[in-house]
This record gives sequence, C-alpha cells and structure tokens, in this order.
Amino acid sequence: MSAAGTGQPAPAAPPPTPHRRRRSWRVLEPLLWLGPAILLILAMVVWPVFEMARTSLTRVSSTGLSQGFAGLRNYSDLFAEDDLPGVLLRTLVWVIGVVTVTILLSLGLAQLLNSRFPGRRLVRWALIVPWASSVLMTALIWRWMLNDFYGVVNRLLMDLGVLDAPVNWLARPGQALVAMMGVAVFVSLPFTSFVLLAGVQSIPAEVYEAARVDGAGPVRGYLAITLPLLRPSLVVAAIINVINVFNSFPIIWAMTRGGPGFATDTTTTYLYKLAFDNQSVGESAAMAVVNFGLVLAVVLVYLRVVRRQEDTA
Repeated sequence: MSAAGTGQPAPAAPPPTPHRRRRSWRVLEPLLWLGPAILLILAMVVWPVFEMARTSLTRVSSTGLSQGFAGLRNYSDLFAEDDLPGVLLRTLVWVIGVVTVTILLSLGLAQLLNSRFPGRRLVRWALIVPWASSVLMTALIWRWMLNDFYGVVNRLLMDLGVLDAPVNWLARPGQALVAMMGVAVFVSLPFTSFVLLAGVQSIPAEVYEAARVDGAGPVRGYLAITLPLLRPSLVVAAIINVINVFNSFPIIWAMTRGGPGFATDTTTTYLYKLAFDNQSVGESAAMAVVNFGLVLAVVLVYLRVVRRQEDTA
C-alpha cells in the first residue's frame, strides 16, 4: 500500500549528490563567461532597436512627449516626403562608391605593405594616422583645405596650372558629394588595408612557390591564389565598411550639413534633420528603422552573393 493510502507523508526526495551538483554547475558555468557579453548586447543593441521601433509607431510631440499609438502614420508621412527618393538614391551611391573604392585601394596597399622596402614600418605607422584621428576633426580639416578662399587644395592646383580660378568644391551638390566620398575613403583606408594585410600575411609562402614552379606569373598568382584566399578577410572588411559608411554622420555634417537643402543628405543626416529641424521625432524614428533595414538587406545580399560564389567555385 502506498504512503498516500496509509495517510503517512511521502518520503522526502534524496538530497542532490555531489556528482549532480557538479553537473548542474557545469551547465551554468558558461553563463558566467557569456553573461556579461549577453547583457552588453541586450543593453547596447537589442534595447535601442526595440525603442527605435516602438518610437516609430508612436505619436511624439515636438517637446518629446508621447501622445499614444500612431500605427503606421509615421511611415506614411515619411514615404510622402518629396526628398526621400533622392536621399535613398544618394545613400546607395555613397555606400557603394566609398566601399568599392576603399576595397580596391586597400588591396593595392596591402600588397605594397606586405613587400619589403626601406621605411616600410614608417609607412605602416603613417597609414594608421587617419584611423586614429577623430573623424570629425579630419572632416573639418578637409573642409578647410577645400575652401575656395584660403584652401590649400585650390592654391596647389592653381600653382600647378590645373585651375585658373579658385573653385568652391562644396557649393555644388555633385562636387560636394564626390569630395565627401573622397574623405570617407581616406578615413576608411587604414582599417581596411590592415585587415587585408593580415589576410595576405596568413597565406603560406609554399603556395606561391608551388605556383611559380607550375609557371604562374605575378598576375595569375594574384588572381588564382591571393584573391581566393583573401575572401574571408574581404568579407569582414566589406561588411564592416558597409555598416560604417552607411551610418557615417560626422563627415557629411561637418562638411556640408547635408546642404544646400537636402542635396547632399544621406539617410543618417536626413533622419537627424527630421528629428531636430522638422521636430518630427516619430518620422525620424521611422527613417531610422528603414535605415536599419537597408543596412541588414545590403549585408545579407552581399553574404548571399559571396556564399553563392564559394559554392560555384
């Protein structure tokens, strides 16, 4: 007869054995190492994204007070803006142009810095300077250099006979966008070059020796050996550059403030103007969500293209 049938209390469960306690501890032990990183990601990434999405669905006053649920009205107001198509197109041109030129130039710099020549260490240290410097400070210096009255760029080109009169490089939207893209490439080159340099240095020398024995020249060896083996480094460099350039704010704001009007704005400076100039906080949050989605879409498309190339290789 069971203990319940006799009215006696059920026997207590046996205390956990030391073996069970050790096994439970092993299961929880990784949380001690992963816990701080998980909390940091939740606090710095997940929570801001959640707040951004929530704000984009909220009616917010010009003073920052929440006035209730707005549904998709902020998004409808955003897509009704006349300047939005130009901003989106300009952002794609900005990202694709800067990242492509940066990658191409960094490939050449990585090969140069991997070769032996007098002063190589000095050149490597000099390349770090634009990366170590403040992006805002670099943009302001370039704005001064491109000034039509006292800028050194105009003075140099006039002394060389290239220009007859000073040019206001930042007055016209097309010229200003090209100038800002040049500054963005200048700032992005150090990191990208060193990432690709690390990839080049990780390629075993025996691979090149075997290729030379088979009769491969420098060009063929670079295309058949270096580039394929650099693919992991290229993926990392391209993704980080896409994210950084997409969200680049200091260069554009310091050099043109997106002007004249919205003529040189990208999505990052445009959402800032929506929030602080137009006092449309909810619409700015909707623009931030769209910007976040565009970054994810570009990165996912790039990863899919790379994966497909690896499968067909």
